Amino acid sequence: MTKRRKLKFGALVHGVGGNIASWRHPDVQVDASISLAFYKEQAKKAEEGKLDLIFIADGLYINEKSIPHFLNRFEPLTILSALAAVTTHIGLIGTVSTSYSEPYTVARQFASLDHISQGRAGWNVVTTPLESTALNYSKTIEQHPDHATRYRIASEYLEVVKGLWDSWEDDAFIRDKESGVFFDLSKLHALHHQGEFFSVQGPLNIARSKQGHPIIFQAGSSEAGIDLAAKEADAIFTGQSSLQDAKEFYQKVKNRTEAFGRNPDEIFILPSLSPIIGETEEEAERKYQEVANLVSIENALHYLGRYFDHHDFSQYELDAPFPELGDIGKNSFQSTTDRIKQEAKEEHLTLRQVVLREATPRSPFTGTPEKVADVVQEWFEEKGADGFTIVSVVPNALHDFVDYVIPILQKRGIYRTEYESDTLRGNLGLPFPINRYTKETVNP
Repeated sequence: MTKRRKLKFGALVHGVGGNIASWRHPDVQVDASISLAFYKEQAKKAEEGKLDLIFIADGLYINEKSIPHFLNRFEPLTILSALAAVTTHIGLIGTVSTSYSEPYTVARQFASLDHISQGRAGWNVVTTPLESTALNYSKTIEQHPDHATRYRIASEYLEVVKGLWDSWEDDAFIRDKESGVFFDLSKLHALHHQGEFFSVQGPLNIARSKQGHPIIFQAGSSEAGIDLAAKEADAIFTGQSSLQDAKEFYQKVKNRTEAFGRNPDEIFILPSLSPIIGETEEEAERKYQEVANLVSIENALHYLGRYFDHHDFSQYELDAPFPELGDIGKNSFQSTTDRIKQEAKEEHLTLRQVVLREATPRSPFTGTPEKVADVVQEWFEEKGADGFTIVSVVPNALHDFVDYVIPILQKRGIYRTEYESDTLRGNLGLPFPINRYTKETVNP
């Protein structure tokens, strides 16, 4: 018998939130983005709900127009290491850019988190879109790599990191006090990588963990992003606003994964889910309006501008059709800017309509617990998703989802009631990665 698919869930822990004005809500802790207590509470609640993972996003450039959460927040690996000490089963995923970091350092950092957490680490691989990031790394804006180059860098970067993670075979450390032999020299391997962008000798100075490698996540939805995910990733974070779009994206990624010679069942598609839950439809709508009404048009324009490399939208007439932008945004958040421009054109939207929609999107996962569970199940069974990444747009959204929606999904038999494993890889049901050198020894 074929094993029944089960939903996978992650939670984005985002401090004061991704909405530019959510910090103003009376129920939001205003210093949540730098509050260890807040992050610990969110992680424990997610683990109570048997979620697969928590996810810490990141960025490397801010200005005075950035979202409040972006202005003052934890570096992902630092906070995840702290959360590893207060959780036991939930996966710990952090964003690190391949555009502005070094493979050896990042390989070591994630391997360390993997050991600290006993096999629960994961890396969200991103390519930095904002050109001004270059100014924080001793470069000029002109030196910021274009979209295609960023993904070529990311592909080689992953090749290097995975190679470094295999520096030590799993049984290399003997640690025999009697003989004085600490490790088996034949099971230590230098990488000797020489590529287009990186030259890395190795070996890495930390062994593999009990899950072999940290889990690889990817968050780009452009064609280059899909290629990278299909070739290298175990899961992909994405965001579609309709089931039809989700199904098309899901099938594209699965087909692309198979084309790279991989099992499409071994990559999980996890679109964002922004639950707004009320005892009644009216209560859910009130919660949405409470946050939406906090957003000023000025702040909404700033928010939209970030996607287009901080383009100044205040120069346009608000109630005129969305402006023709040409290639503005093409080298930034490409899949997002392409979507915004396409929707504006097809739906004949004004700039005001676009900015308000983007600042506080209306989630399809809005309503009573039963309704939200129904939509989750529909997307899952129609293969628009393998699971979801919960994004809290309104206060207490994670708590509401865990307390009221998770029990419904458990009763329907499409979500776990207990963790299957104490590693992230085990809970996702992914195979253990055999060390490449061990594999060569067994199958010369």
